Amino acid sequence: MVTLYSTNCPKCKVLAAKLKQAGISFETNTSMDEMLALGMKSAPMLRVSDNLGEALLDFSEANEWLNTLKEALPYGH
Repeated sequence: MVTLYSTNCPKCKVLAAKLKQAGISFETNTSMDEMLALGMKSAPMLRVSDNLGEALLDFSEANEWLNTLKEALPYGH
């Protein structure tokens, strides 16, 4: 499960586009109250959850994660 915490800023739009381009389904959360409650100080943030755990990634970390996924795909994406 992937959740994009977004304020619809330019970086948020770039990250959403990259997720779509990579074929990753995700939910978008724009609730400032929830972002503040989670201690987020900037956007976008990406929450990635799977059976191994959960990670909260900032813009740079999210891009690295996406690049790692692309490299793992056979024949690219």
